[in-house]
Amino acid sequence: MAVERTVTITDETGVHARPATVLVNKAGSFSSEMTLEYNGKSINLKSIMGVMSLGIPQGAQIKIIAEGSDEQEAADAVVDVIKSEGLGE
Repeated sequence: MAVERTVTITDETGVHARPATVLVNKAGSFSSEMTLEYNGKSINLKSIMGVMSLGIPQGAQIKIIAEGSDEQEAADAVVDVIKSEGLGE
């Protein structure tokens, strides 16, 4: 069963290159499949091009989905990065 977390982006510039890189790197450190959903689109959270292609603005609600052996830890870690980078809550 996959683990889902929903967060709201609060950074006024949205998800831009630097925090997107941090997110992708964090997602890549887990073995679980990591997916980010926004605006009806779903991308691999381990792909910087995928994350950047969504153009996630301030105020957006995004969903992080982790599925695999470390899914709980992976979902929590990605949400922690979003908060610690000041991207969202």
